[in-house]
Amino acid sequence: MRIEKTVWIINHYASTPAAGMGGRHYYLAQELVRLGFKVYLISASYTHLLRAPPALEKNHMLEIVDGIHYIWLRGLRYEHAHSKKRILNWFVFAWRLCGLRKIIKDDPVAILCSSPSLISFLGAKYLTWRLRARLIFEVRDIWPLTFVKLGGYSIRHPFIRFLQWIEDAAYRHSERVISNLPMAVEHMVQRGMDRAKFAWIPNGFSLGEVKNPQELSSTTARRLPADKFLVGYAGTLGVANAMEVLLQAADELKDVPGISIVLVGAGRECSRLKKFAIDRGLQNVIFMDAIPKNQIQNLLARFDVLYIGWKKDPLYDFGIAPNKLPEYMYSGKPILHSFSGAGDVVEKFEMGLTVPAEDSRAVAQAILKLYQMPSIDREKLGANGRRYVLENHEYSMLAAKLADVICKA
Repeated sequence: MRIEKTVWIINHYASTPAAGMGGRHYYLAQELVRLGFKVYLISASYTHLLRAPPALEKNHMLEIVDGIHYIWLRGLRYEHAHSKKRILNWFVFAWRLCGLRKIIKDDPVAILCSSPSLISFLGAKYLTWRLRARLIFEVRDIWPLTFVKLGGYSIRHPFIRFLQWIEDAAYRHSERVISNLPMAVEHMVQRGMDRAKFAWIPNGFSLGEVKNPQELSSTTARRLPADKFLVGYAGTLGVANAMEVLLQAADELKDVPGISIVLVGAGRECSRLKKFAIDRGLQNVIFMDAIPKNQIQNLLARFDVLYIGWKKDPLYDFGIAPNKLPEYMYSGKPILHSFSGAGDVVEKFEMGLTVPAEDSRAVAQAILKLYQMPSIDREKLGANGRRYVLENHEYSMLAAKLADVICKA
């Protein structure tokens, strides 16, 4: 069925596969186009997440990628994620949003504004008022709660209060509110939102992309020992991922000769984690650089168990939405999940083992349990994850759900 409606999706951090990783909105937009929508995806021309930022000659640039009309708005360059210029960039982007009507001639039936950045809502609200379009607000990270719980900021900080005012206004003034966090609705209702506005649209995976992965480079393949039981992690090496817990577990297992821990990726914690491994003499830990996204499934196929971990924090009582989890599930490998929050699908649907967050001993014991488990039982766990993700997380399914939200907002 072709719907032939125009929708604008505003995400400060959206990207094309060439500029960054593509990600959630690239895949959703691609599927919306297949459903007959004309999609404009508006993002900043520079963020710290872009691998190859587009070069703009003016304050904006139109690029059509896989049927999606990308509008890049000129942003400020900054050196790292914690730069004050990054915050200024949020305001610059929101201001440039106000001039979109001069750039895009197709009026939208709805504008979807995705947070972060929460500041973008100011520009999106102005646009929906000016264009008489429906406003859909998406929460991928609960701001400013994340700054308070994980960043240690006071709720009385003037900027936190300003963000709180925007968040509350977004819940009040949006026709619909969506999130990839399954339990986020509880927080939103506490902030005054009508529960009936909410729809959960989780992160997903592109079946076309994972079905035909690219072969690993010979360098990468050689570094994966064929005679070891490999516990692998592929993703960002950041604070939120609690990777030191996995290394502490590796320390407890260093006298078990058949097990190796493999960390593939880059991030703020990478140097510190490598130093930790060297200081502890962890010969059972292998660090590898990040690899292209289209090679991930062939990497995961080389592992026996896939690890994902989190900090122990009340913020996760609203659930989690890591991009890597659907990819882990699709691989058909058992998952070891170090997590103490809500909405744990790994445990609920028996895809692997879940242990408490930040408990390295429990992680080590779980690795041993999986190591000693008959391979047929590990295969059953992996098959449960693959079946679940195919039935619930393919992006064409999620886009159909989003299309329903757009049309009924």
